[in-house]
Amino acid sequence: MSRDVPLTLRAYRKLSAMAMPVSGLLLSRRLKQGKEEAARVGERRGFAGVDRPNGPLIWIHGASVGEVLAAAELIERLRALNVRILLTSGTVTSAAIVAKRFPADVIHQYVPFDAPRYVARFLDHWQPSLALFIESDLWPNLIMASAARRVPMVLINGRMSHRSFPRWQRAYATISALLGRFDLCLAQSETDAERFAALGGRDVVATGNLKLDVQAPPADHAKLERLQAVTRDRTVIVAASTHAGEEEILANVHQRLSREFPKLLTVIVPRHPARGPAIAQMAYSAGLHVSVRSQEQLPAADTDIYVADTLGELGLFYRLAPIVFMGGSLVAHGGQNPIEAIKLGAAVLHGPHVFNFTDVYGALDDARGAGQIETAEGLATQIGLWLTDQVARQRAVEAGHGVVDRLGGALDRTLSALEPYLMQLRIERGAHHA
Repeated sequence: MSRDVPLTLRAYRKLSAMAMPVSGLLLSRRLKQGKEEAARVGERRGFAGVDRPNGPLIWIHGASVGEVLAAAELIERLRALNVRILLTSGTVTSAAIVAKRFPADVIHQYVPFDAPRYVARFLDHWQPSLALFIESDLWPNLIMASAARRVPMVLINGRMSHRSFPRWQRAYATISALLGRFDLCLAQSETDAERFAALGGRDVVATGNLKLDVQAPPADHAKLERLQAVTRDRTVIVAASTHAGEEEILANVHQRLSREFPKLLTVIVPRHPARGPAIAQMAYSAGLHVSVRSQEQLPAADTDIYVADTLGELGLFYRLAPIVFMGGSLVAHGGQNPIEAIKLGAAVLHGPHVFNFTDVYGALDDARGAGQIETAEGLATQIGLWLTDQVARQRAVEAGHGVVDRLGGALDRTLSALEPYLMQLRIERGAHHA
C-alpha cells in the first residue's frame, strides 16, 4: 500500500494548524458548557500534567466512557506485566470514571486537540513505546505523527458501524491512509474485520468484543444497603443510560404499569447526568412523584421516578432491579452496552436502534437472552410479563449469561495478538534496568 498522504489529509493538517489561534475560544466555550476541567485545559494543548515515568510506556486512547471501560481488564493484564499505562480520552465523564475505578498508577491525560503543534508537544513528552487505539476514534494528526515517529500502533476492539462504512468508502483514500498506518487491526467481529480490510486496514483480525469480558461494575456496599432498605417492599425497574426522547416514554410506561403494580419504582439513569433536572421536571409535569439522587435524595415511599443523575453508580442500580431497559435504543442513538446488566443478573430489554452493538444484541435476541420492543405499549407489556412470570424472566437471564459466556474471550485473543509487541517491551525494560 502506498504510504503517500492524500490531499484531504494534507489539507486537514494545514487547516488544523491554522485553527490553533482559536483553540482558546473553543476551550473557553467548552469550560462554560462543563466539557473541560479548568485545571487541566493545558493537556488539550499537549502540555503534560505529570512527568513521564521511566521505562516502556503503553499509551491507550479511547474516546469516552464506553471505550475506557472496555479497556479496563486489558489494562489490568498489562499492569501485571510491570508496564506503565498512559490512558487518554476526550470527556470529563471518562476522566471521572478513570479516577474512580482505575488504579492510581494509571496515568490519565486528556487527548490533545488534533493540531500538529499540540500533537507534537504531546508525543515529545510521552514518547510512547506502543499505542493502542480503542474502537474508532481516529484523529488524523495524532495517527500520522505517531506513525512518522515509528510508534507501533494497534487498533483494538475495532468497530466500523453500518452507518460509518459507506461514508468511509466514499473517502477511501483518506481512511486507507489512516488505517494503513496501524501495524495491526483487531476487530470486534468478522463483519467489522471485513469492513476494516475493505477500507485499507493491514493485518486485520477478528478478536471479539472486549466489552464482553469486562467485570461487573462495582457498588458501594453501604450505599447499596441504604437503597435496598428504602426499596425493600417496592417493585423496582431500571432504565439505564437513557437519551433525550426516551424518558418521556418511560414516564408513560410507568403510568401504565403502576395500575397493576402500585408499588412500582422506576429508576432512570441518564447517559448524561447533567440532564437530570430536566428529566425530573418532565416527570413532575406528568404528575409523577420524583426524587433526584444528585440532590442527595433517596426514594420515598411515594416516589414514582427516581432520577439517578450521578456518575459511576450503575453497579448499584443493576443490583437493585430484576429488569433493566437499556437506553439509546428507542431513539436512533445506537444502543448501550447490555453486558454489565446481564452479568449482574438482570433481564434486559431494548429498542430497535442498537446498531452500535449489532452482533451482541443479535446473539442475545436470537437466544432470547434479551427482548426487543418497539413502543411504549410493548415495553410496558413485556415488563409486566416478566414481573408476573419469574420463570420466564429467569429463562431470559440464564440465556443472556449463556450468550455472554459463549461470546467472551476477546481479552485473551487480544493479548495473544499483542504478544510480539509486549515481548519487545519486555526486552526494552530489561535493557533499561541493565
